[in-house]
Amino acid sequence: MKKKIRVLIAKPGLDGHDRGALVISQALRDYGMEVIYTGLRQTPEQIVASAIQEDVDAIGLSCLSGAHNELFPEIIDLLKARGADDIIVIGGGVIPWEDIPFLESKGIRKIFTPGTPTIETAKFIEKAVYERDGIAGSHGMEPAEKIDHIGIAVSSLEEVLPFYVNTLGLKLEGIEEVSSQKVKVAFLNIGQTRLELLEPMDGESAVAKFIAKRGQGVHHVALGVKEIEKRIEELIEHGVQLINESPVKGAGGANVAFLHPASTHKVLFELCEKPKGDEK
Repeated sequence: MKKKIRVLIAKPGLDGHDRGALVISQALRDYGMEVIYTGLRQTPEQIVASAIQEDVDAIGLSCLSGAHNELFPEIIDLLKARGADDIIVIGGGVIPWEDIPFLESKGIRKIFTPGTPTIETAKFIEKAVYERDGIAGSHGMEPAEKIDHIGIAVSSLEEVLPFYVNTLGLKLEGIEEVSSQKVKVAFLNIGQTRLELLEPMDGESAVAKFIAKRGQGVHHVALGVKEIEKRIEELIEHGVQLINESPVKGAGGANVAFLHPASTHKVLFELCEKPKGDEK
């Protein structure tokens, strides 16, 4: 770590349980950060005053009382009023998923829900601080750029293309054979993404087995990424099982790799890195 990151861990409000705060405090220290823990039942004013006095890079808020929608934004407002809104604020605790968009819209950089590996919290803080300070280095995994395409398994392109082209009015961009996947692929443009119809060329292909087991339908979701080799390494570090631990050639000359559904809640995801000059 090039910079010694200082983090204030705080529990605002009347919440009297701090086991989670203590666990994350120790995890951040183990990662190499300096951690200041303010203790239980802190007011937003006390938390902001401590953060400024301790000259911290980030504040981690823990709340189990259900008052996060009031307390977290109040801390953001107080930081702005004190000219300290460059301090990165994250949150955690028992926070419903439906509250997360509201909290992030108020300036909370990230909410970590129960069960999140502590290493992910540490890496997120490091990444956010490095980006804020313009420090070069590994900042962890970036989000996928877009949905490159949705793959749909079909028994026969000849049978289904009239529906997609004539009935739905989608534009057929081309058809090609992808020998590495043993499929014939038809590309259909739809807005900023594509549908990719997959017809198996071999009864032993993965698509043929998919159709035999589940019938025709959505086969996979392809995420557009850059630096696919680095992305694969990061996913493996996160414990994600991959079908392809090295990229293979896919349709259109793209480098692709599939994530195993056992690690993705039963959804088959594909990483797709387009050739230079063909990132549309």
